[in-house]
Amino acid sequence: MTTGQPESPTDADLEWCYDAVHDVSRTFSITIDRLEEPMAKHICLGYLLCRVADTIEDAGHIPPDTQSDLLTTYDQLLDPTADQTVSAFMDDIEPWIPEERTDDWTVVAETPRVLRTFESLDEEPREIMRDPVRELVDGMAMFTSRYADEGGLRLQTLEELEEYCWYAAGTVGTLITGLVARGASPERAEEMRNNARSFALLLQLVNIAKDVESDYHEENNVYLPAEWLAEEDVDLEAVTDESNQRGVTNVIKRVTGRAETYLDDAHRYLEIVPETHGNRLSAWAIPYLLAVGTMRELRERPEDVVREGDVKVSRSEVYALLQLFEEDISRSRLDDLRSEMAEKPLHH
Repeated sequence: MTTGQPESPTDADLEWCYDAVHDVSRTFSITIDRLEEPMAKHICLGYLLCRVADTIEDAGHIPPDTQSDLLTTYDQLLDPTADQTVSAFMDDIEPWIPEERTDDWTVVAETPRVLRTFESLDEEPREIMRDPVRELVDGMAMFTSRYADEGGLRLQTLEELEEYCWYAAGTVGTLITGLVARGASPERAEEMRNNARSFALLLQLVNIAKDVESDYHEENNVYLPAEWLAEEDVDLEAVTDESNQRGVTNVIKRVTGRAETYLDDAHRYLEIVPETHGNRLSAWAIPYLLAVGTMRELRERPEDVVREGDVKVSRSEVYALLQLFEEDISRSRLDDLRSEMAEKPLHH
């Protein structure tokens, strides 16, 4: 990669990166707040690199062919052997940055700042992160090209949904595991890698189940498997129609049920994740338990995904969970918390 940016990264750049994550992701904001250095910095920058690609892939106003081209150019920026400049990428993306920027698009507009801060990291974490981020970017480009004629993603089968989840989240799980497993025994590191996919797919499937309305209206994407919607006589272009509420609700239940199959392996991931290099159990246990609580809400009121476009745990439950983790929570306590949150809101 050729930066075309002579400036060196500064403390202000890293501070901006931390603020940006807090703006664009509640979940990763919680995670990074729980981590210590240097892990907090590594996860922050890895996440922002992925978020640039995710924002481009989700942009309904960019033609699919252009999206694929932008993602390919962005991938070349992350390739240390490629002759690609940040300024050329910014020239290509600039016309597509909305005049009224969302927080996500602010991150895209600040790609040079994110990249130079990433490149300032020590070689070991930088190289651990590079391949998973590039795999995510390549996967996004592949799916965008696959559904270019539809103008948005229209996933057909459960297998394709989980393939998408791998690129969107499993790659991030690989990145995280590479960073947190440094210094672990080979056996422990291997077990973590084996369970990282389940941890990532659990969280991503829960997001897909709860975000059907916004995914369709804001991004023109339908992640619910078309084969499952067809069994309910629901047209792909009518997933948010009130008349299809019952059928879509049934599919949401099935996606939620699929997510539940990954709970045990995800739980095992938490049981063995080491607390070294600034890593902390709570950084990953809290998103896991929030997913457990969200699945509870999806089981109890899946129709609200279509009717209200919003199913998530309450702010008071999030606060109660965060308060619990103000103290050191033993790994053995996770079993009890998982069981409790699967049945009722934590603050009750």
